[in-house]
Amino acid sequence: MTDSLTHVASHSRLSVVAPCHNEALNLPELLRVLEASLQALKRPFEVIVVDDGSTDTSFTQLSNAALTRPWLQVLRLARNYGKEAALTAGLDHASGDAVVLMDGDLQHPPELLSALVDAWSNGADMVVAIRTDRAGDGLLRRAGTRLFYRLLNAMSEQHIPMDAGDFRLLSRRAVASIQALPERSRFMKGLYALVGLKLVTVNYQPNARIAGRSQFGPRKLWRLAIDGIASFTSVPLRIWSYIGLALAVPAGLCALWIVVRTLVYGVDTPGYASLATMILFFSGVQLIGLGVIGEYLGRVYIETKRRPLYVISDTLGDVAKTPDAAHGGIRLPARPSPEQQH
Repeated sequence: MTDSLTHVASHSRLSVVAPCHNEALNLPELLRVLEASLQALKRPFEVIVVDDGSTDTSFTQLSNAALTRPWLQVLRLARNYGKEAALTAGLDHASGDAVVLMDGDLQHPPELLSALVDAWSNGADMVVAIRTDRAGDGLLRRAGTRLFYRLLNAMSEQHIPMDAGDFRLLSRRAVASIQALPERSRFMKGLYALVGLKLVTVNYQPNARIAGRSQFGPRKLWRLAIDGIASFTSVPLRIWSYIGLALAVPAGLCALWIVVRTLVYGVDTPGYASLATMILFFSGVQLIGLGVIGEYLGRVYIETKRRPLYVISDTLGDVAKTPDAAHGGIRLPARPSPEQQH
């Protein structure tokens, strides 16, 4: 069985999807290293770079590179839709029998492609690259990341491997399973776990950035964490029921005690300051609870509108597939040539 899988995989086409946003300084080296690593595998391949609304010269560099690299395809999104939408766009257009997802900043080493493909050749549907070193992230970011994944794994039915990012290989049927999931609020790491299938992990040490800085600041990481929790568990809603019960019971007992003291013992209970404090406290708790409910309701509202996840403004290379507007995104018509305009 293993020999059969290896034989099939050796003749299969490999797609690499690399989303990028303002990575003009890293793109030349990325394409050079990717080409060398993929050619060493001795199999047909394509590289799909998704330009997620870059404002630097990324698209110009990709346009020049595509002239001499027939394996390069480029999707230019109409604006910055975010990494999750960019990954979805790449998956929607990948034609390979296996698809590798990796960042466009070279922190995901292309040299690991061989290990990912070997695991896939042995029957894995999903090969996940696990980071063994987070020293470059800083203490606060490392602690926040670990806390987030521990909370998410404790609250949801899906298990997301610790220190697993988007760097992974997906078989064609794993890609098809992810594409069949219709939600607009996409937390890709959760969707990978939701699909299931046979999973294998491969350890790696991330490279240092060659140039530029990370496009994932604290604000984007916070939004991603909220997306992950709200998309894959309803535990926060249940927690507020328990919080309400835990606050209501002592408050009711305290009110009963005050009534008994006043009616039986005639003891007046002054304290407008303490009363105002309690009102403000409970009002704050209620507003936080409403915020949690609003987060979930907002997602229901977004899903019902069924807007496309992304809009593609330009393409380069042999982009054969057209995205399904009812599921993922849409592609704008090609720009008219100067002759057509006149």
